Amino acid sequence: MSDDPRHERLARHGTAGPLNSLRHWPDARHPLRVMLNYVVIVICRISPSLKLKSWLLRRIGVTVGEGVSWGLESTPDVFWPDRITVEDHAIIGYDATLLCHEFLQDEYRLGDVVVGERAMIGAGAIVLPGVEIGAGAQVAANSLVVEDVPPGETVAGVPATPIGNGSMSDSEGGSTAFDGGDGSRE
Repeated sequence: MSDDPRHERLARHGTAGPLNSLRHWPDARHPLRVMLNYVVIVICRISPSLKLKSWLLRRIGVTVGEGVSWGLESTPDVFWPDRITVEDHAIIGYDATLLCHEFLQDEYRLGDVVVGERAMIGAGAIVLPGVEIGAGAQVAANSLVVEDVPPGETVAGVPATPIGNGSMSDSEGGSTAFDGGDGSRE
């Protein structure tokens, strides 16, 4: 067992028999609830209206703060959207995924996902269940977030690890992990 706080926060649900846990999903969540969640999320994925997305996602249980921006194709967990909290002025980038469940062979796991105030999640990033992204933290595009991201930290990669000085911009004239290392853009 890991000493990672994410793993400590996950609720584990064993499944009996020879079938993998995904085969037991209708016992874990009512199929009509999942269908409703799915329809709402598909509408949100293609709608350009940020207000409509937030309003619809609140209807299926996502806690959405003021001024949250959801990129096109972003996907909250379809099974347990009610386990997601996105705080004020956070950005969920294009095609980013927030997962609150893991279906494994002999069990499934559930965990809340919290995206802090003014945090940013880049395009194509995946956040696993139980992860907390701190206020002002930044997740680079196409990253896999498997553990908590402290406030103000910048992470990138698979799995996501800390990079640079916690800023994706060089507003102070210094270099970042997203430039040539000498302050000039490549």
